[in-house]
Amino acid sequence: MLLSLPLSSLLVAVIVTLPLVASAGKPLNVSFPETPPSSALKNVVDDNFIGISWELSSFDTLWGKTVNTIPHAMQNYLHNIAVRISKPLRIRVGGNGMDGSTYVPNLSTFLEFIDPDAYFNDIPVKFGPIMFDVMNAMSDKIGPMQFTIGLSMRTPHDTKNVVALAVAAEKKFGDRLDSFLLGNEPDLYAGHGERWEYDIDTYVSEIGSTLDDLRDAGVLEKKVIGGPTICCGWNLSSILDAGLDQYPYKYYTIQRYPQHNCGGPTEKNTNISYFLDHTNVASYLNWQQEGMAKAQALDVPVLLTEYNTVACGGSNISSTFAATLWAIDVGLKAASVNYSAIYLHTREHDITYNLFDPPTPETSTESGWITGSPYYAALFLAEVTDSAGSVIIDLNLNNSNTYAGGTVSAYGVYDNGGATRGKLALLNFADDGSVPQIYRVPAGVAESLSIRVLKAPEVTERRNISWAGQTVGDNGDLQGEQETIELRCAEGCEIEVPGPGAALVFLGNSPYFTGNSTIAGVGGYLSGATLANPAWTFLVTSVIGVLVAALQ
Repeated sequence: MLLSLPLSSLLVAVIVTLPLVASAGKPLNVSFPETPPSSALKNVVDDNFIGISWELSSFDTLWGKTVNTIPHAMQNYLHNIAVRISKPLRIRVGGNGMDGSTYVPNLSTFLEFIDPDAYFNDIPVKFGPIMFDVMNAMSDKIGPMQFTIGLSMRTPHDTKNVVALAVAAEKKFGDRLDSFLLGNEPDLYAGHGERWEYDIDTYVSEIGSTLDDLRDAGVLEKKVIGGPTICCGWNLSSILDAGLDQYPYKYYTIQRYPQHNCGGPTEKNTNISYFLDHTNVASYLNWQQEGMAKAQALDVPVLLTEYNTVACGGSNISSTFAATLWAIDVGLKAASVNYSAIYLHTREHDITYNLFDPPTPETSTESGWITGSPYYAALFLAEVTDSAGSVIIDLNLNNSNTYAGGTVSAYGVYDNGGATRGKLALLNFADDGSVPQIYRVPAGVAESLSIRVLKAPEVTERRNISWAGQTVGDNGDLQGEQETIELRCAEGCEIEVPGPGAALVFLGNSPYFTGNSTIAGVGGYLSGATLANPAWTFLVTSVIGVLVAALQ
């Protein structure tokens, strides 16, 4: 990213070497109101807004089969995110496969496959308490986590296994247990042949019976239930009206993919331009708008417990930089339209939308991991929100909410629970690395800015992606010098964001993460990870020397 300012106003924390450009896009004036709309203050999101969702059937290949074989790479991947937030990292284990799986209390292994001919989008397993041990051990290594576990509703006439799983998880996790999601995509049960002529009234009635069984087992002494985790055919509003609003739910949950690959590649699921158009994000997220309004009136948070680009394993666009920008755009937009948390979903080895992949499913304890493009979205989003809570609004820059084919979007982030302007998130979807987009920040927004850039050479790039000057290595470690550009902006300033790319702009003294977040590898534990206040991270002397030399 290049910064176009008078020399007297320039102050840089880390020198960034970027290619010069011949020209830049027409400047766009960023209007960032001093206070958010009163309606936006109803949704203050915590700084652990971004979570990660996992399929059960491949979970042991990513987290390790025992507490002594937890992959170093995964420790680093998760710690990179955990140190950028103050609250526990959100982890959800669920999906279609878990909905059909069986908890076996005396199983001596993490999990075992039970159907060699299972459909690849619904792989059932047997799993045991080693899963809880590994999850707790990971949290011991990387820091606080909060766990969400799926409970099946496929056999509501026999809840013994569901209750056994819930009791065991609550005992093992203790305060780390955030919630149980009761049923996964029940609106697809009939279509997938799991239930016959299944409807909302039947579902809500069976939920009541299952909750009674859980209550009798002592599981519901505090609010831990989430649902309905619908994806496709039912409306949250209708489910609430049918009686779900009478149950003591901690969260209402939905999940959604904008496209699917269940029948193979199509023109729609391989259309990269869809994921580069900001106008598509609102319709993708607002499909349950009526139900979300009712949830807000009931003071029940709504979570997007699973999202990614293309369902049924992704398509050829799911591992591109376009997917990174889309996942960020969705995350920011979700916060602005009343979601309380979102979970990027990852699956078994070689799924194109994965956040990360081991060399092979059998060699996850070795280096050689591949970082998927969506992981960079998680890194970016982890730095957006504030430890005291944030309110995020879509600034509708250049009429981006209605301008189909536009190449920009921008968000304002109010920190301290929405009380103060804290950050700007600026996205440039243009696929021309030689032409950045200028974003003009007016006078009076902040005395100074600290800017971090996410970039790649083109939207189809899959590996050469960097966040704040760093790329993720094959052991989940961030490599390269961390880059933050500082500048004075009291009288206004211009920011150039590469196309394609995104910038996270910290206003004034808003803290940002600095340090080495790698905790596992050849060198062992590396300390020094902190949240930095820009006031004492400026490297002024180095900057002055470079600038003077450049002007001679």
